[in-house]
Amino acid sequence: MEEPRTAAAVDAVDAAAVVSLPEATGSVQAAHPGDSTGPGQPAGAKRAALGPVALVVAGGLSVQFGAAIAVLLMPRTGALGVVSLRLALAAIVLLAVCRPALRGHSRADWGTVIAFGAVLAAMNCLFYQAADRIPLGAAVTLEVIGPLALSVIVSRRLVNLLWAGLALGGVLLLSGGGFDRLDPVGTAYALGAGAMWAAYIVFSARTGRRFPQADGLALAMAIGALLALPLGIVESGSKLLVPSTLGLALAVAVMSSVLPYTLELLALRRLPAPTFAVLMSLEPAIAATAGFLVLHQALSATDALAIALVIVASMGAIRTQIGRGNPKPSRKPTREPATEETL
Repeated sequence: MEEPRTAAAVDAVDAAAVVSLPEATGSVQAAHPGDSTGPGQPAGAKRAALGPVALVVAGGLSVQFGAAIAVLLMPRTGALGVVSLRLALAAIVLLAVCRPALRGHSRADWGTVIAFGAVLAAMNCLFYQAADRIPLGAAVTLEVIGPLALSVIVSRRLVNLLWAGLALGGVLLLSGGGFDRLDPVGTAYALGAGAMWAAYIVFSARTGRRFPQADGLALAMAIGALLALPLGIVESGSKLLVPSTLGLALAVAVMSSVLPYTLELLALRRLPAPTFAVLMSLEPAIAATAGFLVLHQALSATDALAIALVIVASMGAIRTQIGRGNPKPSRKPTREPATEETL
């Protein structure tokens, strides 16, 4: 018999059911029973059901291609410069759109959102440091290990050891049996970003319950920007103010935060959270594609197999978590965003 779980563990389980790259945060709403489409339903209804899926995939493409543009920007500003600009510009946009109230919140509310912002800044700093040193697909694949580990730990089900082993096999393949093939520092940064992603999932869920709509995300983004901006200034100084750099950074902020958040928010009004979580498991493959098309980072057959193993492990862990019973619909936040991140 499963022993009772603490409130914190329940929070983590519920949030882990909607794992995604840390790029935006929206409230998850389970689809209404009448929204699902079965074999006997009209073709029009089936096409309508594919709409939310297309929005989620589009959000994933936006996140990862935004990350690829960020890599192109790094020679101008450095990894920390990209992070500071991306968070600052995304915060400006979200604050302008959400206009969150600063009054009426308890100390616990502010403590949660400050922790969320700190995790957000750390996650992005670590991820972009990793992307500056190893291929984008590899960085995202290693980062996914964090949320996957969280899902395995809180589930307390033996079958999830299988998924953990499968993911570990993928990581070992990706490293070529030893991380000397990948830059070891970049690998460490990616794994650190994964740990921050797991923390992000927990704090985003708690923030979502304490703040309405995306107000918590907007405040956390602003806090993350305030924490990251001094690092970017130290690394890049006046380079951050070059108009062309600001333009590319705005594109990264919109593609990696604002646009995917909007698309996912629209999709999650009709898409069940479990389906959303499984779709988010495809992020490493999308990242590898973006790395190939934008950054010309080719994948070997072994790399492709490694990424596939991690994707299958993530999907299996999510489905196992959902299979615990009939969980009530989740209304937890899902993304800053992913990638990065996350990203």
